[in-house]
Amino acid sequence: MKTLLYIHGMGGGGDSRIPRLLREQFAGENIRVVIRTYDFDPETGHAQIVSWVDELRPDLVIGESLGAVQALRVRGIPHLYVSPSLGAPAFLYRLAWICRIPGGPALLHRIWPVKEGDRQPLRFEYAVLRKYRAHWEDACRAAAEGDYQYAFFGTHDHYRKWGIVKVSIWRKMFGDTFQLYEGTHFMEEEYVESLLIPKIREVLSVQDTSLHI
Repeated sequence: MKTLLYIHGMGGGGDSRIPRLLREQFAGENIRVVIRTYDFDPETGHAQIVSWVDELRPDLVIGESLGAVQALRVRGIPHLYVSPSLGAPAFLYRLAWICRIPGGPALLHRIWPVKEGDRQPLRFEYAVLRKYRAHWEDACRAAAEGDYQYAFFGTHDHYRKWGIVKVSIWRKMFGDTFQLYEGTHFMEEEYVESLLIPKIREVLSVQDTSLHI
């Protein structure tokens, strides 16, 4: 049994759309897709994810959006990414001051409302947002260890205008190990089927081949 650990983005969770599509596509195959809701505090979330990695021993990790930074901190496993928001930690760190203003957290919650269901509660607190700087630094150190990294970016991703999604950061860290698709930040089903799933199969197949060399 191959295990794929999916790390959702900001405000995502156990009922996020892409991992649900992956489960449907891999139904009946020897591949299980695991997604769990983790804490918005980056250090608490990291501790949770580390415990899941120890428990599950995944063969592949996929990080989506802000979850890409958590995925980067997972060592020794191949990585794929959907719309990795590598500019998000600096953005959230710079927003921390708003949480000290009366009504500031409520304003942030209006901008980023959480959907109903098994979703990550967003705690817009000064102490939490300030942790995102160190979170990014730890992710960069982990990424330097040389695990397999490959990403997908949407050409119509509105977060690229905000500086939250930056292909330039990815290229600086990992070179041209990415692919653009004609879609949005929230990878459409057609690209999940035509790009992401074939790449998952490719990575898992390479692992199987290496085991038999």
